[in-house]
Amino acid sequence: MAVLHHPRYGSLVTRPCTPAELLERLSALEIQVTTVEHPPVYTVDQARQHREGQRGGFSKNLFLRNKKGKMWLVVAEEEAPIDLKGLGLGLGAGRFSFASPARLERYLGVTPGAVTPFGLINDTEQVVSVVIDRRLEALDPLNFHPLDNARTTAISPGDLLRFIAATGHSCELVDLTRFAPA
Repeated sequence: MAVLHHPRYGSLVTRPCTPAELLERLSALEIQVTTVEHPPVYTVDQARQHREGQRGGFSKNLFLRNKKGKMWLVVAEEEAPIDLKGLGLGLGAGRFSFASPARLERYLGVTPGAVTPFGLINDTEQVVSVVIDRRLEALDPLNFHPLDNARTTAISPGDLLRFIAATGHSCELVDLTRFAPA
């Protein structure tokens, strides 16, 4: 989140970081990334149509909540079959459902179609638990939306973990195939 001085009320207000502010933060952390622009995409299938020349791993990012209202970001290899019931039980979270667009905006500062681990920059209170598919470690670079679904940013797996740690979050690397539907 960016903190601003409101000119009219004199109080500090917060707003989600912009893609440019995210890239500045990555640069300040000495994390090398490359970003390409493309038409806005909302699904993995749409994203596949705009990957010419891009290499590495791609993901699907699920923003979930359990019945107790705890928030989770699950970053899975894009082909991974996900069973929300099995995943929730396997992670000890209980039953998962997709979080609302309002919660997505509140915690990660993004809209549906732009869910990304880069959104953790906006979760300054570290409310969101992070789970990353262990299979992504072997793919380099990894490609994610930089808070905007009209761009894709490539980052190394190690640098992604450094970025997540710099946001104050820890993440759990999990073999998500353990929770795949039978």
